[in-house]
Amino acid sequence: MPDDRPENPYLELLARGAPAEAYERPVLRARADKAPADRLAALERAKLLALRVRGELEGRRRREAELSALFETAHDLAGLRDLDAVLQAIVQRARSLLGTEVAYLTLNDPTAGDTYMRVTDGSVSARFQQLRLGMGEGLGGLVAQTARPYVTESYLHDPRFQHTHAIDAGVMDEGLVAILGVPLLLGSGVIGVLFAADRRARVFEREQIALLGSFAAHAAVAIDTAHLLAETRTALTELEAANEIIRDRSRVIERASDVHDRLTELVLRGGGVHDVADALAEVLSGSVEFLEADEAPAAAVDRSRADGHAVRDGEEDWVAAVSAGGELLGALVLRGHPRLDPVDQRTLERAAMVTSLLQLARRSAGEAEQRVRGELLDDLLDAPDREPRLLRERAARLQADLDTPHVVLAAGIEAPGPGTSATGPAAGSGNPHGNTAHGSWSANAHATTHGTTHGTTHSNTHGDAHGNGPGSTSSTSGGAPAEDAAGRRRLWSAASHLAATRHGLAAARDGGTVLLLPLADGETADALARRTARQLGTAVHAAVTVGASAPVPAPAARPGEVAAGYAEARRCLAALRVLGRAGQGAAAEDFGFLGLLLAGTREGAPDGTGVQDFVNRTVGAVIDYDERRGTELIHTLDAYFAGGMSPARTKDALHVHVNTVAQRLERVGRLLGPDWQSPARSLEIQLALRLHRLASAVGY
Repeated sequence: MPDDRPENPYLELLARGAPAEAYERPVLRARADKAPADRLAALERAKLLALRVRGELEGRRRREAELSALFETAHDLAGLRDLDAVLQAIVQRARSLLGTEVAYLTLNDPTAGDTYMRVTDGSVSARFQQLRLGMGEGLGGLVAQTARPYVTESYLHDPRFQHTHAIDAGVMDEGLVAILGVPLLLGSGVIGVLFAADRRARVFEREQIALLGSFAAHAAVAIDTAHLLAETRTALTELEAANEIIRDRSRVIERASDVHDRLTELVLRGGGVHDVADALAEVLSGSVEFLEADEAPAAAVDRSRADGHAVRDGEEDWVAAVSAGGELLGALVLRGHPRLDPVDQRTLERAAMVTSLLQLARRSAGEAEQRVRGELLDDLLDAPDREPRLLRERAARLQADLDTPHVVLAAGIEAPGPGTSATGPAAGSGNPHGNTAHGSWSANAHATTHGTTHGTTHSNTHGDAHGNGPGSTSSTSGGAPAEDAAGRRRLWSAASHLAATRHGLAAARDGGTVLLLPLADGETADALARRTARQLGTAVHAAVTVGASAPVPAPAARPGEVAAGYAEARRCLAALRVLGRAGQGAAAEDFGFLGLLLAGTREGAPDGTGVQDFVNRTVGAVIDYDERRGTELIHTLDAYFAGGMSPARTKDALHVHVNTVAQRLERVGRLLGPDWQSPARSLEIQLALRLHRLASAVGY
């Protein structure tokens, strides 16, 4: 007896993967057989259910193919050998999965200020393959300029784009109509654009745009990896050359050492820099002159510092840099020697070392001023009840104005380790969150932040003229104690010099260095911290981490805020190290919601100020828009995140049409930026929304 259940024919159709039009035949056959109405209704219901199942199966097969292509691309990147081959594979897979007739990739040319065609697949026009697009020109130029994806059903008739004769002629020659372009992002910058295009009008769905964006991300990684490999090869080549130079010079060390003994004896008898130059001229039978750093030939000095040896300058001169602790003090110039044998070259280098010792001794008088600056800063930190008038007078003698906004910065030097090179972190700087577990943050950051809130007693803050005091306390940067102490002395010296040039203050404190620097108009505490970290790192030739406080409006009038700012700066410094960002600079505002934990409540500020600042930075644009326009974007965001970021559940919660939800979310994207739904941003936005609700409830 045949089974007349209505779903049976549709199960057979599903099993053999029949096309959509085949699902109408059972109903048509039943109508031709004059089946009763209930039978027809059952068949209609079964047909609709079968079509839904068919759609789900097709969607899953499509997603499986997309994921397979992405995995294959990731595999290609893991074994990257030929960048052109990887990019070609990415373009081919994008064309295949999106079902387009053409796919191509362009890269930005920073020198020319435009973007050029790098890889094409399916293109038949030589003119199109040689196109160059200026920034903002055409669809691709606009994507490269704005870092946002753009799509058009008919490019030549789309008024949104800046049409040029060259671009339109190339597109017409290729016969393209519908075009989708997504940016290749590397960090926050755009390095190129990935396109998919058809020679007929079509609509690209959101899933297709997202898929092409994934391929663009893979392409950006491939390009960046290739650049890193090239840089690594270059670095290895340079290291091999430097090792060869060291081996060549080792043969003349003995003779140079003997000459150095003579120079040392001269210094012990009380000679000066010019006496060393005269003695060296006698030994080398030439003219020797000492030049200050700003008078020496810059190019030759830079080469001498880089090589660690005396170098030729012109046809007959030789230059040896005079430096100490990574700081340039001047140069010794030997004139009238077209050729210099290795022994004499080493003699010139030894004389430069002796000269650096004399220069350091001469600078001891300058360090007295550094100590005065440090003592004033210590008084601001340890004695907040000092008379403001006296503080202003002392600052004026140092050419510092304590009635203008300043920022307190805590700086610490990082010893080279597994993740740090001699000039900065090797991996941590590129990873803002590091590899530190949450438990490590909680333990270390809590201990550091609360340990500095009320100020920490410092020992031997300034030390003697040679900097023995700074660095006498223990350090968290690791390394041998002698190396740590030397590094802290270099850091204190560099910070003191920076404070003097910036009309600020500096002191050695708590195993590191604290600075009080004026804040320029339009500059933020975060920008000042980053710049200070770079300047100090360059000066000491090591990674330096700098945490900054919020601006202190007038340190002389409110010295108590300097101590509070120092505690905040040290919390930021500790947070940077815990988060794997050693060697960088930041203020509390740079940590997003973690800034709430770092900044605390400043002295004299109302409760909730830090919370409100965070809310304003994160969703303030949406709140202001609601207040000006009377809209409900904040309410929509709450419902959207409460519904698991589902527009369907959001429209049910708000009792509005799903198109209304889409329009509101599009407006939110324009206010908050295109990445507002990324995991990191959405976490901060949700926290800001909750804090906004709580603040509104308690009346902040």
